[in-house]
Amino acid sequence: MAANDEAVDFDDDDLMDEDGQEAEAFAVPKIRSTIIGGGGGAGEASNVPRKIKGRGFREETGADRGARFGGRDFDSLDSDGGPGPLKSIEGWIVLVTGVHEEAQEDDLHNAFREFGQIKNLHLNLDRRTGFVKGYALIEYESYDEANAAIRTLNGTELLTQTIYVDWAFSNGPYKRRNTRRRSPRRRSRSPPRRY
Repeated sequence: MAANDEAVDFDDDDLMDEDGQEAEAFAVPKIRSTIIGGGGGAGEASNVPRKIKGRGFREETGADRGARFGGRDFDSLDSDGGPGPLKSIEGWIVLVTGVHEEAQEDDLHNAFREFGQIKNLHLNLDRRTGFVKGYALIEYESYDEANAAIRTLNGTELLTQTIYVDWAFSNGPYKRRNTRRRSPRRRSRSPPRRY
């Protein structure tokens, strides 16, 4: 589109004459497909298969994908597949629940800083009341610092309330296999309808 062209927006009212009669609709030119291999208009058959463009239609190798992003390698959160804590992109995040509603960031910082340098501390507040929602997220640089905080402070008391400390991200719970099979549950029948 040229720089001098204007975009025009038509409403239904624009198609009416001054007398209230509908104006004759003008013919809209048909645009040919710009997809490679696409033939003419409707009803025309083309012997050339259509090439579909898009992110999900092309098979690419890892090298192609890296080249598409400027050759940069990005951090990934690889895991060994077993249950346990996961590292976030920046560090090891600990979730603290049972936080007293009148707790301040300084209270949590004082309790958790003895295990290592705290990179980030996030304490959510309720918009309506202005009190703490009951949980906090604390980020440590190393696994050992975060693990020491979890082992030491889980189940302790902070501002007259018991706090529970655990990993914020994990691979999931341990999977237990049941040795006995459950019989299939039978659905209860609905009572007969009354008319």
